[in-house]
Amino acid sequence: MLSLSPAETEAILLSLRVALWAVGVSLPFGIAVAWVMARCDFPGKTLANAILHLPLVVPPVVVGYILLIVLGRKGLIGAWLNDTFGLTFGFSWRGAAVAAGVMAFPLMVRAIQLSIESVDRRLEQAARTLGAGPVDVFFSISLPLSGSGIVVGALLAFARSLGEFGATITFVSAIPGETTTLPVTLYGLTQIPGEEFGAMRLVVISVLVACMALLISEIVARRVRRRIAGSHA
Repeated sequence: MLSLSPAETEAILLSLRVALWAVGVSLPFGIAVAWVMARCDFPGKTLANAILHLPLVVPPVVVGYILLIVLGRKGLIGAWLNDTFGLTFGFSWRGAAVAAGVMAFPLMVRAIQLSIESVDRRLEQAARTLGAGPVDVFFSISLPLSGSGIVVGALLAFARSLGEFGATITFVSAIPGETTTLPVTLYGLTQIPGEEFGAMRLVVISVLVACMALLISEIVARRVRRRIAGSHA
């Protein structure tokens, strides 16, 4: 049985904390953006879609540097947040959660958007003809029927957040006990001669944690699909 050292346990717990906060805070926004992209036509939609997917195509370091400029302690918004609310994101675990959430956001939105697009619009139109408003239609029809996509999107974002490195280390650096997530800790070990075994242990741990997240996402998604199918049988 794999016995974890205190440093490994700390890295795992911090990674889970960062990933959970990243997904928990971004999920409502992800659902809203996915619905808009799936159901609304507006000028500049193609450009908005391109901007939405930028974190997938630009180097993560670029995202981290932008976050540093905007949310750093002397950043455009970060300085105001620090002075007004005493809230800091740069060089803290909160910043790591923001970086992870931004990098995982496109994956979340894409999965949810595809699920919403698969919902039969005739069901939504039927509800509207029966007097339901847009909000009622969304919560009673669109949201439940796209439940499997929401679950998959959230868990894919969670798995992506666990593996986030480039934007994280650029935005919040590698502060022991504060921002040293699994990938950051692994990178640190690869820079130390003689720590090959410790690095390999973290590789195995990272793969196991990611596989567990993906396995859980598949199991939960199947259960949600069965429940939806059963309720409409």
